[in-house]
Amino acid sequence: MRTVTVIGGGLAGSEAAWQIAQQGLPVDLYEMRPDVQTGAHRTGFFAELVCSNSLGSSIPDRASGLLMEELRMLGSILLTCAEQAKVPAGGALAVNRTLFSATVTEKLENHPLIRIHREEVKAIPAGNSVLASGPLTSSSLAKALQALTGEENLAFFDALAPIVSADSINWDIAFKASRYDRGTLEEGDYVNCPLSQIEYTQFVEALLQAETIPLKSFEEEIKEGVRAGMHGFFEGCLPVEVIARRGFDSLAYGPMRPVGLTDPRTGRWPYAVVQLRREDRAGSSFNLVGFQTNLRFSEQDRVLRKIPGLERAEFERYGQMHRNTFLNAPVLLKTDLSMRLRPSLFVAGQLAGVEGYLGSIATGLLAGQNAARTGKGVPQLILPETTMLGSILRAITEAEPERFQPVKANFGIVPALTDDIRRGKRDRARAYSERALSDLKVCLDRDVAHRHNV
Repeated sequence: MRTVTVIGGGLAGSEAAWQIAQQGLPVDLYEMRPDVQTGAHRTGFFAELVCSNSLGSSIPDRASGLLMEELRMLGSILLTCAEQAKVPAGGALAVNRTLFSATVTEKLENHPLIRIHREEVKAIPAGNSVLASGPLTSSSLAKALQALTGEENLAFFDALAPIVSADSINWDIAFKASRYDRGTLEEGDYVNCPLSQIEYTQFVEALLQAETIPLKSFEEEIKEGVRAGMHGFFEGCLPVEVIARRGFDSLAYGPMRPVGLTDPRTGRWPYAVVQLRREDRAGSSFNLVGFQTNLRFSEQDRVLRKIPGLERAEFERYGQMHRNTFLNAPVLLKTDLSMRLRPSLFVAGQLAGVEGYLGSIATGLLAGQNAARTGKGVPQLILPETTMLGSILRAITEAEPERFQPVKANFGIVPALTDDIRRGKRDRARAYSERALSDLKVCLDRDVAHRHNV
């Protein structure tokens, strides 16, 4: 059997390589890190998480929770690794970043059918391949994609949230709680820094006056991106300073939303709150949830320490900005994630136009399985559109090309229920989930039976 090439050792590429190897085909897995770094990554580990450490809600009637259940049924190795590296986060699946990526790396390095190459790929490989180079695809490979597709890549800029040490948090002010008392509070799922209206006003004023980092290192990319249809920042990961410019209370209704969090000092919800989530099981460091920023590091020291409870914050990582790249999937991809103009080339992860860690893992899984099926001459795995992953694939491949933006798991893209029963929001979500898992089981059982007969 011919070797399948996988480009990119992020979430999608790692999952794809494993899926291919598990189907008995040899894999050449290419990852340019650590020899060629991206500006956002810090290690050479596979599946390194660079933004949040949370994979989203694991509650079954949430969109991300449904996608997790589907990934379990489909045999995702990265979801298994995430559950092994889990840290307390209420109803969410959050991980110790280092343990998670180290576990994935160990799995891939020890698989007998996976051969790892630490080098940059500058051209699209011929033959059966999975392209999962991610949002930080190198400029050389991006140019090769443009030449192959005849389409310009779309790009936007993304930002990372700061991480602070637990020892530097003022525990006389900050309190441990999950929203609406969800989770195990004795484990301290979240740390909350409450702000009064006066404190919130002072923080927003300081934030609006703070100096951001000039994009000099991105100037050439910006020029190229404007010509290629760059859309600036992505709405799902806006820097807090950008949100603040939209209106005085935009943060209080966004990442600083206080609902469901009672300040034990007052017995009331604060005017606004900054939530911090564990980075590791020991709780030695926390990231500021939703606080992506492009402020100068010195300004982060000054402004973020105005948050009550973070007056003496010690930053283990400052927030920063990086470029994201994705393809115009409605024009270029089919629902099996193969390229329309080259069926043996599959695309997965954020490059395919999905947003979020789970979306990257899920598309990596499907691209890997279908690449392996192509190599073995077996029919592709096409998922029901009633599943969350099936809905994501339909959303990215059937969107309007002129308005295409990355898609994340959400019930808004799932086909409507066909019965006439009136349901509330949560009951409707549970019905979506039950239908999806039932349809996926039927699909997988049918696939196994078909391959067995063949």
